[in-house]
Amino acid sequence: MPSPFRHPVLAGLVSSTLLSLALTGPASADRIRNPTAVFAGLDKITGRIISFEVAVDETVQFGALQLTPRVCWTRPPTEAPQTTTFTEVDEVTFNNEYRRIFTGWMYAASPGLHGVEHAIYDVWLTDCKGGTELVVDPKEPEAPIAEEPRRPRTAPARDVNQQPGLPPPPAPGQRIDVLPPQGVPVAPRQAPSQRFFPTNPGRDPTGGN
Repeated sequence: MPSPFRHPVLAGLVSSTLLSLALTGPASADRIRNPTAVFAGLDKITGRIISFEVAVDETVQFGALQLTPRVCWTRPPTEAPQTTTFTEVDEVTFNNEYRRIFTGWMYAASPGLHGVEHAIYDVWLTDCKGGTELVVDPKEPEAPIAEEPRRPRTAPARDVNQQPGLPPPPAPGQRIDVLPPQGVPVAPRQAPSQRFFPTNPGRDPTGGN
């Protein structure tokens, strides 16, 4: 029996069929929604590392940091591994104030680049677990990026001798102010359901154990 691939018409039909089957498979943007995020926390004073689980929209306190994950995504086994979480992190100061020091995505594959670095406590994502819901994100066509016209420069040129990120030097006779604390002041939305205090058990303005 002659092979069908010897005929150009049959070969084209087979190729188009295989292509359509490949396109109907799982999209590369398929994700699994997980109810629990798993973090690791480092106490730099003692060198102790602990692992703790946090439910989505739950707030826990590790040292002086309060973490609230909003989502936690993983990929199906047929996709390239990628574990991410969108998390809000607040610092509890010694004056019982709350300051938002991190809001964004954490990636388990690169904790050194997408973790929370604090003077005493570091926190990073290690895993998401418990998910069974598969979310398929449809791909939208990319719109062309419109080029904005160049605007005339209104700000003065930066001094090349000044380090980036630092305020300009004060003028002669001008008062020098101390830089404000890092982070944005926020009001706590909910009390943490769990607390971990590796080195400072007294730093708990909410009166927990």
